[in-house]
Amino acid sequence: MAEPEQVDVVVVGLGVGGEEVAGRLAEVGLTVVGIERDLVGGECPYWGCVPSKMMIRAANALAEAHRVNELAGSAQVRPDWAPVAKRIRAEATDTWDDKVAVDRFTGKGGRFVRGSGRLDGPNRVRVGDQVFQARYGVVLGTGTRPSVPPIDGLADTPYWTNHQAIEVEELPASLLVLGGGAIGLELAQVFARFGVRVTVIEAADRVLAVEEPEASALAADALRADGVEIHTGVKAGRVGHDGGAFTVYADGAEFTGEKLLVVTGRKAHLEELGLDTVGVDAGQRYLPVNDRMHVTDGIWAVGDLTGEGAFTHIAMYQAGIVVADVLDHMRRTKGGPDASGTASVVGGAAGVVSSVGGAMSAGGSSVAPGTVPVADYRALPRVTFTDPEVGAVGLTEQQARERGVNVQVGYADLTSSARGWIHKTGNAGFIKLVADADQGVLIGATSAGPAGGEVLSALVVAVHAAVPISQLRHMIYAYPTFHRAISDALRALK
Repeated sequence: MAEPEQVDVVVVGLGVGGEEVAGRLAEVGLTVVGIERDLVGGECPYWGCVPSKMMIRAANALAEAHRVNELAGSAQVRPDWAPVAKRIRAEATDTWDDKVAVDRFTGKGGRFVRGSGRLDGPNRVRVGDQVFQARYGVVLGTGTRPSVPPIDGLADTPYWTNHQAIEVEELPASLLVLGGGAIGLELAQVFARFGVRVTVIEAADRVLAVEEPEASALAADALRADGVEIHTGVKAGRVGHDGGAFTVYADGAEFTGEKLLVVTGRKAHLEELGLDTVGVDAGQRYLPVNDRMHVTDGIWAVGDLTGEGAFTHIAMYQAGIVVADVLDHMRRTKGGPDASGTASVVGGAAGVVSSVGGAMSAGGSSVAPGTVPVADYRALPRVTFTDPEVGAVGLTEQQARERGVNVQVGYADLTSSARGWIHKTGNAGFIKLVADADQGVLIGATSAGPAGGEVLSALVVAVHAAVPISQLRHMIYAYPTFHRAISDALRALK
């Protein structure tokens, strides 16, 4: 057996979070080995947020063109998928080639290894015939993969995951979508706006079941207006494929389509990581971490793997914490105020660790040397990029009530606001606020509408900073904007 190679840090999995950690640590002079078996950058730039939002942008342009007839004369629209597919290949994914991302990492001083890494004891990682021993620790960022339900017959069919849906060059005539969460609804609306006959099948009693009921109703109405059939409270029992079409048999009903897209969740495959060699249980859906991303001594995890939300912004936020904590661990291991001997600009979420100024927290506030920011998910923002967009932060009304909070709710219909009235067609939406009446602060909010994700930012600040409702009521909200509807919802709090 070959002797392990000594390095400072090993990062297994270079998705959004892993790439950020590996690159930032390499930039400050650590010897960092980054291991990735698929594409550096992970799901987001190749099959997730970036290409899917290109698709959504194109589909929304079609919808806006149709609205010309109600607002500004007349327009004829002919959908064409070819420019969309071309843009995804040329601008987003380099036809699913990660050379640019690999070069970006190695250009920062990192060492890239293509392969599947797994733990082989404390601070040790094996990838193929190579073994690396990390002086300061190992960071796991292997992400998740689609979780395919054990439906009779499904595994033997050529079903799509989000990968095939993003990569498609020629659209099918019809599409069945199994799963009515954010990804399912976003893709369903895109394909419907390009002329595909789409049917969504959801086992829960409503789509977007993790969001407010008002958001579920809004999204369902919008998709139905685009011609999407939505069936909720329907559980698929069997799937068949005859070579030309799929049939989903669900609760006595049959649904047929040329293609079947399965988007029923994602799962971390912990059994592949060698966690047993460091005493960690691999039989879990996600990898538990503490508020500094520790799995156990010398091992951190970042991104979707942690189960805190499959969002790029979560991975980047956690990456900042990991970078700061690894550098602090190194400082304490070697001794002295700054073991690296250099100011470390870890950027983004974590800020700065320096020999002069100590550490900057994830929120930008100064903390003493030897301390690091800790994760705080109270104000976790999330956006479903349907049209209208559904942005949300913090707790829903139901979640707050289940926790025993003395809840106040404020609601404002966007169509009744000045900007909504001006906007006219395509103006559906609302602002819903969830407040803790005893504390006098917002603990959750939903912003749905033409710019729901953008309006959300003001509400994220309010929840994150626990801004008193009395101060929010006395803010000046620009007129006429969509975000001014926040003041209407504040007045409605009761």
